[in-house]
Amino acid sequence: MTEILKKENPLGYEPVGKLLRKFAIPSCIALVVNALYNIVDQIFIGQSVGYLGNGATNIILPFTVLAMAISLLCGDGCAAFYSQMLGRKKPEEAAKGVFSAIIVSIVACLALMAVFLIFAEPLCKLTGGTSEFMPYALDYGRIIAIGYPMTGFACAFSAVIRADGSPRYSMSGLIAGCITNIILDYIFVFPLDMGVKGAALATVLGQIANVLVYVFYFKRFKCVTIKKENIRVSPSALKPILKLGSSSFITQMSAVVIIIVLNNIMVKYGAQSVYGAEIPLTSFGITMKINNILVSIMAGIGAGSLPIIGFNYGAGNYERIKKTIFTAIRAASICGLIATVFFQIFPAQIVNIFGAQNDLYLNFGILCLRIFLSCIILDGLNNSAATYFQAMGKPVYSVTSSICRQIAFNIPVLLILSAVMGIEGCLWAGPVTTIASFILNVVLLIKGLKNLKAELHYSPIKAN
Repeated sequence: MTEILKKENPLGYEPVGKLLRKFAIPSCIALVVNALYNIVDQIFIGQSVGYLGNGATNIILPFTVLAMAISLLCGDGCAAFYSQMLGRKKPEEAAKGVFSAIIVSIVACLALMAVFLIFAEPLCKLTGGTSEFMPYALDYGRIIAIGYPMTGFACAFSAVIRADGSPRYSMSGLIAGCITNIILDYIFVFPLDMGVKGAALATVLGQIANVLVYVFYFKRFKCVTIKKENIRVSPSALKPILKLGSSSFITQMSAVVIIIVLNNIMVKYGAQSVYGAEIPLTSFGITMKINNILVSIMAGIGAGSLPIIGFNYGAGNYERIKKTIFTAIRAASICGLIATVFFQIFPAQIVNIFGAQNDLYLNFGILCLRIFLSCIILDGLNNSAATYFQAMGKPVYSVTSSICRQIAFNIPVLLILSAVMGIEGCLWAGPVTTIASFILNVVLLIKGLKNLKAELHYSPIKAN
């Protein structure tokens, strides 16, 4: 047992606000940097190739999100498992989970890479690839897919590093990858004129830089000692890891489904409008990736709260759990309010960052930002509630929330509103779904806290 575990863990006694800042700020930066990978590509592609090149990246996005889903299944599950085992004073069990998560994540992403490379063209058609998009999508996707195993390692291990109490190290790896990506994007896209291929290659090389930084962490673990016998998949650790990570996986898989549905609906109803098939899909993809920056901030706040909640759940401290979740909700909601104001006031300036195309492109981009993202302040609670359910080992609540938002709410609303209102109906489906999800999460969160209080035989322990 390491020295840190011989003392009382600060997760159990330091002020919640201080702990959340310590863990959340680096996590937010790390996740925002990770989100910038695709956005940087789109900026360079938009300024050089144009909106068809940008649209092509949206065709590939579902497969990238699928790789993330696999990584988060293992990484977030391992982070929750790791924190719970530390809270229960079982560092040996925590250590078993590290390589179990990493190995499974890498192998699964290798399989995804192989499937995409073999069936690239039919898969791109499935995700909305038109004849105009297809050449760019194939060029971009076949290179991006090579990076999926790196995603499998880096994304999964990043969550573990944060749970070990080193969020800044996790952030440093992502920053190294992002800086590499930005520099190489410029070199490959402009001086070397490699177009979408250059942007994809820059992304993969950035991911390799990220992996190289993370590899050195194996000798720097704070809370456990990684031994040679840990370099294997432990069935006893893997089962709870997959259970704890299932909500993240289902959330991402739901996103894969909705992106595919949205891409195809945008193409269908866009073709019936003045905008054409390609402009709506491209504009909406850019809107989603801009929104992903905000989601990353909210997810970073959630990731910062996860080790605090997980540890105190293992230690049986109800009051600190409750205070942590409400502090996280408040912080995420403030971020959502600021973003809402920004998107409503400066939509044209944001769209033009990704290349000035024509008036139709600009007008639809403004509609996307103003309508689709009009209720994102409510996602402060939606994202924080999902983290709470995951950290508490309540996958049923988290899965219910994810499936209802992405599938049960979003798809029917999307189909109905697009049939009634055309292409603009696709955009209004966003705020309607967000409101419905918010109501559901409030109900689930209240019920979850009541059940937790009974489970822990609540006693009024002071929450700093």
